[in-house]
Amino acid sequence: GIGYPTLLMTVRQETFILSVDVGTTSIRCHVYDKSASIRGSSASLLQVSLLYPQPGWVEIDPEDLWKGFVTVVKGAVQDAGLQMCQMESLGISTQRATFMTNTGKPFHNFITWQDLRAAELVRSWNGSCTMKTVHGVMKMLHFLTRQKRFLAASLVVFTTQHVSLRLVWALNNIPQAVEDGSCYFGTIDTWLLYKLTKGLVHATDYSNASATAIFDSYQMCWSGFVCSLLSIPLSILPRVQNTSHKFGTCDPSIFGVPIPIMSVMADQQAAMFGECCFDIGDVKITMGTGTFMDINTGNKPHTSVAGLYPLVGWKIGADVVYLAEGNAAGTGAAIKWAQDLELFSDVTETEAIATSVDDSDGVYFVPSFSGLQAPLNDPKACASFMGLKPSTTKRHLVRSILESIAFRNKQLFEVMLRETRIPITKIRADGGVCTNNFIMQLTADLLGRKIERPSHFDMSCLGAAFVAGLGTGYWRNQEELKKLLTTDQHFLPWRSKADWDKGSPYRGVLQSWERALQRSMHWYSQP
Repeated sequence: GIGYPTLLMTVRQETFILSVDVGTTSIRCHVYDKSASIRGSSASLLQVSLLYPQPGWVEIDPEDLWKGFVTVVKGAVQDAGLQMCQMESLGISTQRATFMTNTGKPFHNFITWQDLRAAELVRSWNGSCTMKTVHGVMKMLHFLTRQKRFLAASLVVFTTQHVSLRLVWALNNIPQAVEDGSCYFGTIDTWLLYKLTKGLVHATDYSNASATAIFDSYQMCWSGFVCSLLSIPLSILPRVQNTSHKFGTCDPSIFGVPIPIMSVMADQQAAMFGECCFDIGDVKITMGTGTFMDINTGNKPHTSVAGLYPLVGWKIGADVVYLAEGNAAGTGAAIKWAQDLELFSDVTETEAIATSVDDSDGVYFVPSFSGLQAPLNDPKACASFMGLKPSTTKRHLVRSILESIAFRNKQLFEVMLRETRIPITKIRADGGVCTNNFIMQLTADLLGRKIERPSHFDMSCLGAAFVAGLGTGYWRNQEELKKLLTTDQHFLPWRSKADWDKGSPYRGVLQSWERALQRSMHWYSQP
């Protein structure tokens, strides 16, 4: 008989990108397909349990965080109806400046970026003769060399949000952290890489490192000067890798298959990448618990005199992108506070409440529960309502709170324009608060610019996924990513900037609000 050849056809199984965002209050995981659509998510947003062992101390149990990470990854893949073997790569986005020290087994809980245990150290260092000497020497070096990194060093002050002095506190108060010489320091991404690779990798990426205040963004390495000044051993710091890099492979015992870890990013930088803010002058406004406004400054870090923070956005191959960031605390936090006071029952009502009155009846809210950040930089400012009168109603109070968020956006935007002198190319907004159309429209009016709101707001997850996908060739380039980005709504300013300069009704309101800010400053005396 005649034999017929058997044709064996191999059908390539469809693959996906897995991305996890470890935030301040929750861990989220999404499975993305080629069109950047979410195919599956963790069944429920897992809450991060914050611990408060002493007043001002804010911690996270590292083992609980690790268990939560594994849970949401498995839950998202299951929700998508897919198999782990279909996950082409993993991207990770994390909150910044939360750290611990360990030798594989943690010496202590994560000390979060909100933790205030180093407040006394911060006050002591900022007022010390050593810092005055450093500032003086750096000013002289800047005068002689005109190198901007010396100008930046002459202006630096420590804060509790920085890793630097919280790490000094840990090294001074947790003896086993340094006594046996095998201590390792790491932010959340470092811990997750260590656990995912069963202890093979001790690393971070440039975006996370640049947010610690012990990294030199000008020289792109850990700052030997800062570490020497603070007696931090360079040997305990993780290796800094590109944002797009094969950090290792998930040990098969965790998810059943080895999944390549192709990106690690800090959350705000990841959100910037997820918004496709790839060009100089692109701006991202994230309005969540606080507001973070970032501008792409290209291949040079920005040196600020008003409190903008120079960050590494990402490093892919030889290309480095820098950001300048301003932040305002008390955005979503102010809205949550107002809800707790029963000014409204559901946050979705606030837009209708605000538009139910023509104005705030001369009431101004100062959203400074955690002081005022750039450009005023006053940690002693208090939160306040000003202009209260017998005619004031709950509706006026709610409107004044929402207005204050847009006013802070205006302040940050103005200092960003003034300091960077970079023409703005586009503005994208994300975060839970950007679902409020009143805040979005007022921000567009005050900025005199079009603002784009994406179709979904989990931009940190998407950014980490984009970088991981570029690393494996899942997506070809940044131009392809721009085409995948979807916009829910464009908010156009009702008046041009020229009309604003001629005299907008909000111009006087903004000036009165700025007077209220001045009255709230320096309220709390130094302990």
